[in-house]
Amino acid sequence: MENKNRHQVICFGEVLWDILPTGTVPGGAPMNVNYHLEKLGKNPALITRIGLDDLGRELVDIFSAKGVCTEYFQLDYEHETGKVYGRLKDAHEMVYDIVEPVAWDFIQWEDAFAPLVSAADYFVFGSLAARSKVSRETLFAIMQHAKTKVLDINLRAPHYSRSIVEELLQKADIVKMNEAELELITGWFSPYKTDEERMEKMQELFSISKMVVTRGEKGAIVNWNGTFYTQPGILVDVEDTVGSGDSFLAGFLAQMMDGSNPQEALQFACVLGAFIATQKGGCPDYKLEQVNDLMRSFRVNA
Repeated sequence: MENKNRHQVICFGEVLWDILPTGTVPGGAPMNVNYHLEKLGKNPALITRIGLDDLGRELVDIFSAKGVCTEYFQLDYEHETGKVYGRLKDAHEMVYDIVEPVAWDFIQWEDAFAPLVSAADYFVFGSLAARSKVSRETLFAIMQHAKTKVLDINLRAPHYSRSIVEELLQKADIVKMNEAELELITGWFSPYKTDEERMEKMQELFSISKMVVTRGEKGAIVNWNGTFYTQPGILVDVEDTVGSGDSFLAGFLAQMMDGSNPQEALQFACVLGAFIATQKGGCPDYKLEQVNDLMRSFRVNA
C-alpha cells in the first residue's frame, strides 16, 4: 500500500519575495512549481532556506496557510531571506535584479533528504540555485538519491555559467526551458534554424530523452522519447507572466503522474500557464475549477 504521507515530488531551491512594480508577492521558481503541484493534489515538498527575519517568517505563514509543506525550510542565522527586484522591460517581459548572497544560497545537506527524495517520483530543481557553491554541492548530493531528475532552466544573468549549466543538463532526465534559453544554450555549440533542431541537438549532446520548451504566446513543444508534440498558445488577457512557466511545469508533471499522454499533458500545462498569466504573481489563490473552465473554452493563438 502506498504511503499517503509520501511526498510525490520534491522541489529544491529558492524561495523569495518578488518586489514588482505592481506590489510585493512571494515566489521563486521552485516554490511556484511546488505551490501549483500542491494545488493539483500531488503532495510536494520544498527544500529551501530562509533568513531569521520578518520576511522569512511571513513566507512560512503564507505557505503554511495555503497547505504547502514548510517542514524543509531551513533557518539561516546569518543571511537574509531572498529578495528579487523586478521591473517591466516591455509589455509583458520582466527584468530581475536577484539579491545575493541570501539564505537560499546556503542550503545545507541533511540526512533526512536521502529517504525523502528517494521515495519521491520526481525531484525538481533549477539552475538558479546552483549559483552558489554551498547550495550547488547540496543539490548534487541530493541528486544521487533521486528517481527522476527534472531540471527547470532559469538563466538570469549574471547568475549562471556555461560549465555549471552543462553539468546540470548532463544529470537531468527531463529538461524544461523557454525558447530564449533554448536559443542561448544551443548558441554555445552551433547555429540551428528551428526549435526542433535545437532540441534534438541538445538532447543528443546531453543524453536527454525528454525535453519541454515553452514559447510564450506561441504555446509549447515537447520531444518525448523521440516524438515531438506541439500545442499552440492559449489566448488570454495577461495580467503578468510571473510564475506562468512554473505553473506550466507543475501542470505537465501532474498530468504525466496521472497517466496522461504527452499531448494531453502539454495542453493542460499550456492552459494552466495561460490562466496563471491572467492572475497577479506566481502563487495566486485559485480553484482548479477555474482552470477546468478555461480548459473547456480556450481559444488558441492561431
